[in-house]
Amino acid sequence: MKLRGSPCGPLAGAFPVPGDKSLSHRALIFGALATGETVIAGLLESEDVLATAEALRAFGVRVERFGPGRWRVIGGQWRSPEAPVDCGNSGTAVRLLMGAAAGQGVRATFTGDSSLSKRPMRRVTGPLEAMGVRIEGGDRLPLTVAGPVTRGLAHLNVPASAQVKSAVLLAGLGTDQPVEIAEPVPSRDHTEIMLAEFGVEVERDGTVTRLGAKRTLEARLVEVSGDPSSAAFVLGAAAIVPGSEVSVKDVLLNPHRSGFVMALQRMGADLAMANIRGRGGETIGDVRVRFGPLFGAEFTAEEIPSMVDEIPILAVVAAGAQGETRIEGLDELRHKESDRLALMAEGLAACGVDARADGDALVVRGGAIRGGAAVRTEGDHRIAMSHLVLGLAAEQPIVVDEAEMIGTSFPTFRDAMRRLGAKIDEVEE
Repeated sequence: MKLRGSPCGPLAGAFPVPGDKSLSHRALIFGALATGETVIAGLLESEDVLATAEALRAFGVRVERFGPGRWRVIGGQWRSPEAPVDCGNSGTAVRLLMGAAAGQGVRATFTGDSSLSKRPMRRVTGPLEAMGVRIEGGDRLPLTVAGPVTRGLAHLNVPASAQVKSAVLLAGLGTDQPVEIAEPVPSRDHTEIMLAEFGVEVERDGTVTRLGAKRTLEARLVEVSGDPSSAAFVLGAAAIVPGSEVSVKDVLLNPHRSGFVMALQRMGADLAMANIRGRGGETIGDVRVRFGPLFGAEFTAEEIPSMVDEIPILAVVAAGAQGETRIEGLDELRHKESDRLALMAEGLAACGVDARADGDALVVRGGAIRGGAAVRTEGDHRIAMSHLVLGLAAEQPIVVDEAEMIGTSFPTFRDAMRRLGAKIDEVEE
């Protein structure tokens, strides 16, 4: 299926942000590791998260849906699956589940779709092997993980990766040996926060994280906050479509996830935050963006971990800004669902935007957005959604070559954007 984003009038309204994908994965997995019944409210029911739910069932865990976004997980001892565990397109699912399975002392073969099977896994399997876990296979799926964990680990997580850190911490639940992860800059800390909410002792000292003596999880209620990565498409669109004003409520504002909101502020966006508060160890709040003049800015490699998934839509915002924007430290983007650095530079240029990849940096000079192009996505949901948003502010429509994969992270994207006034339609072939 191809979708087309076309020039439109002002976007307006309050957008109900779907549940955060990172928190949704973790809520299911941690509930499966906990003693008792964990109830989850606001779970993101995307293809990636549903793949995690189905994978947990393969480990013998009882996972049930009892209403929209409402799920229960009955934790307990895992079993070795009889068949390979299919994680679909989700890198978060496979990497966290490899660590969790190792900590549970079971044996499992992991597979994924063609995109996930191209993504490197050595950064996770290497530390697991150092913890005594047996790994069968190379750097790509399919591969087999066989517990138990027999050794502790002091791991230097370079470059900083929340998925690697999470896999090590989850594996560490299966040993009483010291487990420590040090990072050059902080990565997302949802795992540390949620483990503590489930009763695990987690010690944090700057960029060093350690597991304490208590490593058992106790079931609880989890309320999943709004996904800032999904909200970014709505807020970014409001920032570049003339006359727009859009608000999002109860969105996650964790300091390690709010980089896009901070980036909009630095570029001069008319943005306001309100009702900021804590929930489940996280920070949430409401964000409002109103159209206004934007200006180019520079973003360093140290800032990228807080907005790594939002770089494609940040590049789109940069296309609507005055002057040059330079975003550095994007090597990790070459190893996502696609080479996002190359595809964003290519797609923007095809739409008449002055954009180029410069080493591991993306350079965008804003101005008039011609549009009128068919953009290659290579099956990447964020590339597709970003260019559809670009089409809303362009002179001519922009078509993305496929769109089904948007369901992996934001299944309600098209309908939600259209309710705000966006023109996003299916292209008849």
